[in-house]
Amino acid sequence: MSFLQFDNVTKYYGNRPALQNVTCGMEPGRITGLLGPNGSGKTTMLKLAAGLLQPTAGRVLIGGAAPGPETKKLTAYLPDRVSLPRNFRASDAVALFADFYADFDAAKAVEMLRSLGVEASQRIASMSKGTQEKTQLCLTMSRGAKLFLLDEPLGGVDPATRDYILSTIIRGYTEDATLVISTHIIGDVERILDDVVFIQNGTVAVADSAEHLRETRGKSVDGIFREVFACL
Repeated sequence: MSFLQFDNVTKYYGNRPALQNVTCGMEPGRITGLLGPNGSGKTTMLKLAAGLLQPTAGRVLIGGAAPGPETKKLTAYLPDRVSLPRNFRASDAVALFADFYADFDAAKAVEMLRSLGVEASQRIASMSKGTQEKTQLCLTMSRGAKLFLLDEPLGGVDPATRDYILSTIIRGYTEDATLVISTHIIGDVERILDDVVFIQNGTVAVADSAEHLRETRGKSVDGIFREVFACL
């Protein structure tokens, strides 16, 4: 049974549809790639699952319940923009997460930050954009959540660092959790994906296991993505 389920979900911003009749599910113990170009509706889907938005029609379920205070206790959300206070040191951010989330493992976060070269005394404002994003990712992946929602975790990271970031994600995620990665950078991330959902203009274009897609189409997930979205 899907831990995260979208049932005929439609979302409008004013008169503009961001999602139209989206139905798909993400399974526990699997990593799902939510794949599509910028503006396709990926961020809207993650914000709906995180309880930051409400659907115009349809329903989103997390463990059979609509997003709310109880599901937020189970959900770790990484936004596509850095949301940490700029005057904070990395150590302050760890302390904040430890105070705010009962499932947060501060020792794990400190070790992850150290392994990525982030100094505990370094202020968010003095970090590069990539280091800020790495810091926020380490904090998110140090929770014992049942659902991880990662919005473009590779977006501001240079190609040489992406493998390390993906290893951090794998190391941080528990096997019984549901992990959703929204990205348009397919080539680097596809090796860790169990399932994929292609979002095109707010609708589901493809939803399948990565292995089945490769077997039936004879291409990598990146190749299929380029074919579906006619990317050159």
